[in-house]
Amino acid sequence: MTKEYKTIVEVSGPLIFLDKTEPVGYGELVQINLPDGTTKRGQVLDTSADMVVVQVFEGTVGLNEESGVVFSGETIKLPVSKDMLGRILSGAGEPLDGGPRIVPDERVDVNGAAMNPYSRMPPEDFIQTGISTIDGTNSLVRGQKLPIFSGAGLPHNEIALQIARQAKVPGSDEDFAVVFAAMGITNEEAQYFMEDFEKTGALERAVVFLNLADDPAVERIITPRMALTAAEYLAYEHDMHVLVILTDITNYCEALRQMGAAREEVPGRRGYPGYMYTDLASLYERAGVIKGLKGSVTQFSILTMPGDDITHPIPDLSGYITEGQIVVSRELHRKGIYPPINVLPSLSRLMNSGIGDGKTRDDHKAVSDQMYAAYAEGRDLRGLVAIVGKEALSERDRKILEFADLFEDRFVRQSRDEDRTIDDTLRVAWEILSELPEAQLTRIDNKYIEKYHPAHQKTSE
Repeated sequence: MTKEYKTIVEVSGPLIFLDKTEPVGYGELVQINLPDGTTKRGQVLDTSADMVVVQVFEGTVGLNEESGVVFSGETIKLPVSKDMLGRILSGAGEPLDGGPRIVPDERVDVNGAAMNPYSRMPPEDFIQTGISTIDGTNSLVRGQKLPIFSGAGLPHNEIALQIARQAKVPGSDEDFAVVFAAMGITNEEAQYFMEDFEKTGALERAVVFLNLADDPAVERIITPRMALTAAEYLAYEHDMHVLVILTDITNYCEALRQMGAAREEVPGRRGYPGYMYTDLASLYERAGVIKGLKGSVTQFSILTMPGDDITHPIPDLSGYITEGQIVVSRELHRKGIYPPINVLPSLSRLMNSGIGDGKTRDDHKAVSDQMYAAYAEGRDLRGLVAIVGKEALSERDRKILEFADLFEDRFVRQSRDEDRTIDDTLRVAWEILSELPEAQLTRIDNKYIEKYHPAHQKTSE
């Protein structure tokens, strides 16, 4: 018979403290019976010889010493099935779309299992997002973890939805799915996400988890783990290639800080818990490709940098764990450019393994390097023009300055529903590179210039 303990000695924020219990496991699921007959769920957060700390998912309002606590003996598990595709669920895995509960094929622990480094396959398959600044200069590779560093008020959610709609492996007919998890979002944002997924038809191949701002902070900590568990099930049990989009990691870290304060832990940098690096790694490191298995898990995590500060602990620690970053620029956003992705501080460390002949195109790397170099020089010249004026520039420098404007207006800028293929992206790149004299294309081999440069294609015709 299951024991019910009525030994609550303290209620503090989302936590309750019990004494005189039998030994219980860390992370064990708990049911709390209130005096009025209602129940709440919780999870063991800390356990010792004389005290057990339980975090309550639905908040601690109404709990008192008369409340009873029942330990289930198992950890949080997500009911998984291929029928999850097309469903919108809460951050705790409950249906939000009015549909029935998911009939599970199995129930899986949301904490997942660590991926053995030896069993990892090096990522090498290019994923096309339809966004030129990602595909052309910071390519995403299957099995990669690549965060988007954004700021408050920037259109990172629109970029996330566009990627969710458009992402695919070109030339492949393998099953592709998207798992989208939103943490700490407002009701307005939740409605926007749901409408966009339903209207565009992207919901058919997606599983959506929504944790709202007024949901308990404890649930926010579980939401990304629910999403990654669903992704791993689809990838490794059903051989699907899954793109996981997590937004907003900053809200997740704020929930960690809130829980740490409630537990009276010694805070680390800016009040965040000292174990935040390890905690974030437990999410990011669940991306990858496993030898012998067909499926893969690729991660796009979106985080808003508080005060646009890239040295803030959240982007700083994320950058150590992940394989690059895509940086959303407030300056480009003010110019009315969408998507306002700044390629200069952006980086994809695995780009070179996923592009080139047989994957994207043989000239991809050279074109990317040339555009990056010319745009960086053009940005520097803008600062010089502000001091000495455009008239003081040489003819060469004026060309570079014009290239920077063209790059932003034609390569970076695209509409919210524009799905560019990698060939479209490289065609636009060559069109704007053709505005520079061929002698300045120092990073591109002559054989590529003769093969792809618009001027040479006209003469060959």
